[in-house]
Amino acid sequence: MSQDRSFSFEFFPTKTEAGHEKLLNVARQIASYNPAFFSCTYGAGGSTRDGTINTVMQLQNEVKVPSAPHLSCVGDSKDDLRVLLNQYKEAGIKRIVALRGDLPSGMGMSSGELRYASDLVSFIREETGSHFHIEVAAYPEMHPQARNFDDDVKNFVHKAQAGADSAITQYFFNADSYFHFLERVQKKGVTLPIVPGIMPITNYSKLARFSDACGAEIPRWIRKQLEAYGDDVQSIQAFGEQVITEMCERLLQGGAPGLHFYTLNQAEPSLAVWNNLKLPR
Repeated sequence: MSQDRSFSFEFFPTKTEAGHEKLLNVARQIASYNPAFFSCTYGAGGSTRDGTINTVMQLQNEVKVPSAPHLSCVGDSKDDLRVLLNQYKEAGIKRIVALRGDLPSGMGMSSGELRYASDLVSFIREETGSHFHIEVAAYPEMHPQARNFDDDVKNFVHKAQAGADSAITQYFFNADSYFHFLERVQKKGVTLPIVPGIMPITNYSKLARFSDACGAEIPRWIRKQLEAYGDDVQSIQAFGEQVITEMCERLLQGGAPGLHFYTLNQAEPSLAVWNNLKLPR
């Protein structure tokens, strides 16, 4: 397996002290595998701003893994964003995941001075030059709010042209969707690395709800098998581990530039796939 590939892990800020301690313990366990970086999500409309900042600082300074905060433009003014960027820059943060962000209920599309992720990427470049490595999102199965696939591809191209360095995809369970997306954006002249986002399968009901909300398709054969297991958690996790491992093998063999694991603040499901793939530590 090529050493120049990027293997990274995503966390979300917690609401309790006990949850935060668990997150840090999970991060320390994963840190022993020498990931390229950790990322930390940012709630709808910046609702977890302080949690994101604190978590990123601890992951970077205490767990000693380069860490990337998610940064969204929905609900934030340019001044707000400028303050955050300077705070991260002074703290030695070198990577940012730049997103439009989710809209909290009741918030109109006009909230905030920047409307699209491409605007945010341009703003970060204008404010900080080349200091930050900027990650953006990609949607192999189309963003749930996009009008059509062509529009979604155009939006991704705009983010690349605005100055993005690389991209992380929404999770998916069909490797063909990733390769098809890659082919479409490459035809538009986009050559930046697009890393597949990987969601371990550990709980079917939660996964189904989340996937329906974010537009990630669970193939029928996977749904039917997971449904058949009912409440048999061990069988769900064993089957999920096999499905995700086989998909990751295909992605890496097909040239994917790495993997980005959505940990849901758990170590074992992602590390089981890592070990199955025999990735370098």
